[in-house]
Amino acid sequence: MKTLKLELTDLWKPTCVKRLKSIEVRKELTDEWDNRGVTKGQEYAILTDDITKAWSGLTTKEYKNLKQLKRENLRDHMTNLELVLNMLAEATTTEISKEKKPRNFKENQKIAKQGGTIAGNTRKEIEEKTGKKVVTSQNAKKLIERKNKELE
Repeated sequence: MKTLKLELTDLWKPTCVKRLKSIEVRKELTDEWDNRGVTKGQEYAILTDDITKAWSGLTTKEYKNLKQLKRENLRDHMTNLELVLNMLAEATTTEISKEKKPRNFKENQKIAKQGGTIAGNTRKEIEEKTGKKVVTSQNAKKLIERKNKELE
């Protein structure tokens, strides 16, 4: 009998659509930031960190540390709920920005925090109803190891 071993690509295939959608949502946000004069690099990083902190309670660096990631993409290691909430935070930020039309970095930062906070409130409500944390240390590498142990 052949042993079935899961690889990262095997687990990634079913989530490909979600990942592509998250890329689309992120692109819409960065396009909006471009339209509002936000500069790539440092300003993108600061706004992304503001959104992440507002919805997850962690900075991007703290979040990557929680998941024991070094250079890997954080989105690739988010659970379904984490990814959906991240997308909600980014999509909400985009919509608020389109309506409010911020004129400078500080206004963009305020909107980033608002978008993230809306998703953060949703996260807190989910945690209250389920009794479980949404933001976890679970990552794709750990999931593969666990699934492979189950198959052995």
